[in-house]
Amino acid sequence: MTTTSAEGTGAGAALTPRQTVQAMSGLMMGLFVAILAGTVVSTALPRIIHDLGASQSSYTWVVTLELLAMTATVPLWGKLADLYNNKLLVQLSLGFFVVGSLVAGFAPNIEVLLGSRVLQGLGGGGLTALVQIVMAAIIPPRELGRYSGIFGAVFASATVGGPLLGGFLVDSPLGWRACFLIGVPFVIAAIILLQRTLHLPTVRREVKIDWWGAFLITAGVSTLLVWTTFAGKRFDWVSGWSILMVGGALVALVAAVLVERRHPEPIIPMDLFRNLTVTLAIVASALVGVAMFGGSVFLAQYFQVAQGYSPTKAGLMSLPMIIGMMGASTVAGGLITKYGKWKIYLVIGSILLPIGLALFGTIDAHTSKYMLWGFMLVLGVGIGLVMQNLVLAAQNDVPARELGAATSSVSFFRSMGGTIGVSVLGAILANKVLDTLNPGGAASGGGGVVPNVAELAPPVRALVENAYGDATADLFMMSVPFAVLALLAVIFIKEKPLLTTTATERRADEEAAGKQDA
Repeated sequence: MTTTSAEGTGAGAALTPRQTVQAMSGLMMGLFVAILAGTVVSTALPRIIHDLGASQSSYTWVVTLELLAMTATVPLWGKLADLYNNKLLVQLSLGFFVVGSLVAGFAPNIEVLLGSRVLQGLGGGGLTALVQIVMAAIIPPRELGRYSGIFGAVFASATVGGPLLGGFLVDSPLGWRACFLIGVPFVIAAIILLQRTLHLPTVRREVKIDWWGAFLITAGVSTLLVWTTFAGKRFDWVSGWSILMVGGALVALVAAVLVERRHPEPIIPMDLFRNLTVTLAIVASALVGVAMFGGSVFLAQYFQVAQGYSPTKAGLMSLPMIIGMMGASTVAGGLITKYGKWKIYLVIGSILLPIGLALFGTIDAHTSKYMLWGFMLVLGVGIGLVMQNLVLAAQNDVPARELGAATSSVSFFRSMGGTIGVSVLGAILANKVLDTLNPGGAASGGGGVVPNVAELAPPVRALVENAYGDATADLFMMSVPFAVLALLAVIFIKEKPLLTTTATERRADEEAAGKQDA
């Protein structure tokens, strides 16, 4: 039995532009701060890790744990969005983020900091899926391009702008702890604003939660991501531990597929993968995740360690990527709404991605900042054109009842690609740096700990800078094949006309048609 009640004015009808902007304001504020929390630490990490006496492995884990929690829970949030009130779920996600941020801000050691990142990841997973689902619920796909452009600009500015804010805070009297605490008041304000401005229909019906599917998907993905983090450091890539972890992950994921095919309310409906557009969008999104997360995480370290910039200057160095991502996302969104064509922007962005990554594959510790700015602009435009439009393509091609699952699946695999990319590339970076510096030589200045180059003797500093510069270039060059595969996936996506009704309206029509058939 399904019943729908209007929660406030405007729940049951299309919103005016003014009402839409009001409803979106709280969403965008919460999303910006939550995403910012994941990237603001990238510039601050060298100082955080140094102050806490942690290692390069911990450096990667601070980023990976949040991405891991976010990745593993995105499908769960997406499915809950198909079953429960979305406003409540968004506020719950923001609540997880607030608690995690407070714990991180007062963390006395690296272990507590890592635990807090899990809580932040839970909140981030909810927002990654839910904001786009809510957007589709109140805005038709034809008009969604404009707002998706704004969403992409917010996502891009938070993803790449975080390092700028992080650098400023680290160099200020507030210190690195402010990176975690500064967003808390804004998220609380977003929760209050959403309570007042966001009005959605509340769907009440009997549901069956797919607990086994949720458990198996989370266990399989988490095991696989933990393996990519430990392999090459704690044990060899080809070893008994690798066989055990990969084998266990595959068994869990195969079991999850079997459960999902039989459950009436699956976390990830297997029927989604019969839709070629959704499948190709998922594949491309996973591959793009490597470029998006890898660029923001390791470039901040490159600027500080390889080129010797302060945290503030390292953050300023990322401005061209912010400009590229924001500009491309906003302009493309407006053009999509005006003309109704979207594939051309996906193709152009997918071409620019491997070009930008390949350009970064040529850098070293002495690369001119002007060349770096140009490279970042190319890569930023590529990401800005691709990221959000892949979600739009998937949302436009599924029934409204599967909108949450489709949206969260695309976001899930993008996060998964980013998490695996950060884990694997981080492990490769650590090994390459260690092999270059050689234990007992220059590595004695760090012993596996991320060094503060300002404290090193000039000869040792030069060796460390060159080691990190060359290793970072290798990471970007390794990412090029993934971007080329993403381009191939995008080419085969078929462009379909954008729908002109909201997901809420389409869902009502689908339910009415179902009752007539019954």
